[in-house]
Amino acid sequence: MSSINTNVGALVALRNLTVTNAALDRTQDRVSTGLRVVGPKDDGSIFSIAQGLRGDLKAFDAVQQSLSSGRGVVAAAIAGATAVSDLVADIKKKVIEASNPANTSAQQSILASDFTSMISQLNTFISNAVYNGRNLLSDASSSVSITSTITGGQLTISSASALGGVSTAMTGGVATTAAALALLTTISAQELVIGEALGTLGSASKSIDFLTSFTKTLSDAVTEGLGALVDSDLAKESAQLQALQVKQQLGVSALSIANQRPQTLLSLFQ
Repeated sequence: MSSINTNVGALVALRNLTVTNAALDRTQDRVSTGLRVVGPKDDGSIFSIAQGLRGDLKAFDAVQQSLSSGRGVVAAAIAGATAVSDLVADIKKKVIEASNPANTSAQQSILASDFTSMISQLNTFISNAVYNGRNLLSDASSSVSITSTITGGQLTISSASALGGVSTAMTGGVATTAAALALLTTISAQELVIGEALGTLGSASKSIDFLTSFTKTLSDAVTEGLGALVDSDLAKESAQLQALQVKQQLGVSALSIANQRPQTLLSLFQ
């Protein structure tokens, strides 16, 4: 039956064109965003998983920031402890010079003054080994904990507060050769304290470096997995885009032809 009220051909052409336009919109979204799953309407379960992975990636960034802060605290402490170690070696040399019985009073006085200056410098090294308000070397310092995993795990960086007592242990000074000679035993003991502190700080630095590398590896793995879930195959989408554009043009042509069919009914009334 021929009718101008119900153009079945036009309805079919319009329905197919609508489907083609919807597919073309989805493909254009994938090409413009680079994502196969842009939102929950594309694939609810995949989008939910992807959002969880994106949350993990942000958490990994936060952990990296925490580890970087910890690395700064340890680096400042190691720099200070190394400077103290080098200076104690110079102090030891000065004490040995001061223990020489052949020194004159003037010479002994000069050596004692130099020794006092070195002790003051040692205290300066310790008090200035600060990063972000944290000092692991001062006498009253405490351990520092940093977040090391995305589940809230903590890494504790032990303080090296024993270094804060190095200068106090050498208060005997070198005013006399006898005092200088007695101080040598104390210096040897303090060298052990400094060595232990450097070992502790070095171990903490290695732990932070390991965790930083491990966290980066995990973050890269999650990024790769997220990409496999939601990224578009742009070569495939490009081919699909071309095909749908041609299909759209054909659909428009088919609809135009179908809309012209009622015009043929006019010939029946001529």
